[in-house]
Amino acid sequence: MLSDDQIRAQLAHCLAGTEFAELGEFYKGKVRDNYTKDDKRIIVVSDRLSAFDRIICLIPFKGQVLNQMAQFWFEETKDICGNHVIEFPDPNVVVAKECKPLAVEMVVRGYITGSTSTSAWYNYNEKGVRNFCGNELSEGLKKDQKFDQAILTPSTKAAHGDHDESVAPEVLFERGAITPEEWEYLADVSLKLFARGQEIAAKQGIILVDTKYEFGRDENGDIVLIDEIHTPDSSRFWIADTYQENFEAGRDQDNINKEYLRLWLAKQGYMGDGEMPEITDEVKIETARRYIEAYEKITGQTFQAEICEDVDGRIKGNLSSHF
Repeated sequence: MLSDDQIRAQLAHCLAGTEFAELGEFYKGKVRDNYTKDDKRIIVVSDRLSAFDRIICLIPFKGQVLNQMAQFWFEETKDICGNHVIEFPDPNVVVAKECKPLAVEMVVRGYITGSTSTSAWYNYNEKGVRNFCGNELSEGLKKDQKFDQAILTPSTKAAHGDHDESVAPEVLFERGAITPEEWEYLADVSLKLFARGQEIAAKQGIILVDTKYEFGRDENGDIVLIDEIHTPDSSRFWIADTYQENFEAGRDQDNINKEYLRLWLAKQGYMGDGEMPEITDEVKIETARRYIEAYEKITGQTFQAEICEDVDGRIKGNLSSHF
């Protein structure tokens, strides 16, 4: 585990983004810079942190953690569903097959929790929703309670700058986002991926609480897993040993993901609208520490940080064959 001093030293060298025009057509996502040329997509994972559908700040080593954890999970789940990966030439980069994304995010929830407007707990507790995305929820549920079985709450993929919307599958069909046949396949695969994720995390004393998956069609028309899988950005993780005690006491769970910063912002009264409070270096360092902790606890591997003052230059060098 990196020391706080090592993380602090990297604060001035976070990867805010890249501008590699020679790599192909450019698209800037919330966290990832995408370059498309021919039948390949080069994805550079920045240190940008997104929450409440906004870019919040830069977190040291976050891009490396996300990319390397996705690499771990793509390998662990390729028997369930193929993925877009070709190679990982740099700690912050994946070279992938160019795929046509499906217009839905498959969100799987094992527990009722969350603080955002799209979360199950917010809709249940604040808005009184009892049918959430086609799932009937019983009365008397408590925050962070485990569902009898994991539920699917698909989300529309919002345009850049807009908010995602949690909807029932029938709404996706009506809008022409996906077909019922595609839904059946995506639902089956998503639940299997989630079960695999929970199984592997449990061996490390971690609860995979909820997650989202994105899919696309490759050059053969096959549906494959794209983007990322079971990272601290796409998933919520809790410490298993303290779950029951915290649940019974009504305390916040011990998170090892970006929920820490999201909860910190919420405690400052910020829920995505209005002026964002200033985020201190200490909060950024703690967030980075939790990202690294997530990698090590979940994978059982030591995080090999690439400490570098010129991350942009290192990436360009490792991608030299693609220019």
